[in-house]
Amino acid sequence: MKIDIRVLAALLAVAMVSTSGAAFAETNGPHMAMPDGGHEGHGGHTMNHSQMVPDEGARLPTSPGQEAFGAIQEIVAILEADPATDWSKVDISALREHLVDMNELTVASTVTEKPVDGGLEMTVTGPARALRAVQNMIPAHAPMIDGMNGWTATGEITAEGAKLTVTAATAKEVEHIRALGFYGLMATGAHHQAHYMGIARGTNPHGQ
Repeated sequence: MKIDIRVLAALLAVAMVSTSGAAFAETNGPHMAMPDGGHEGHGGHTMNHSQMVPDEGARLPTSPGQEAFGAIQEIVAILEADPATDWSKVDISALREHLVDMNELTVASTVTEKPVDGGLEMTVTGPARALRAVQNMIPAHAPMIDGMNGWTATGEITAEGAKLTVTAATAKEVEHIRALGFYGLMATGAHHQAHYMGIARGTNPHGQ
């Protein structure tokens, strides 16, 4: 069999190039370090970590990352923008405590709901911090929904927590109350935002 010397030489050259390339990739990996601290990525483009930091005018996320923190952030911005804000009365710590109460009441409380004549009786309890939230919020919230939609609402502290009773004179509103249940009734109304502002300004008439 006659072998063409030129073909053999070409094959050997290809093999040597492939072997050298593989060894280079194994040694240096897909991103080769550059003298200026950057890296050479795929396609030979140079990247420097300093280029990953956004410019001062770059678009930033609007979410604060945590809901209670976001509420405090928004209220602080309102207070800062209001020239009539009395900073001697502002109490952001009290607002934070109220937001913690709201979270504990929502996620950690236990409710027993019992239909009563004309409405619903709700007995609420919870462990440790949630119990405090229950006893803080229910007596304060009942007056806020009393009279709404023709309802009668009363809240009282008990040894185990608190009790909320909401009744109405019409069958339609009785059905409404029972459908909402405890958590729906606690969320009813547009007074919550005004309540937050009252706490933050130190003028809240209903306590915490």
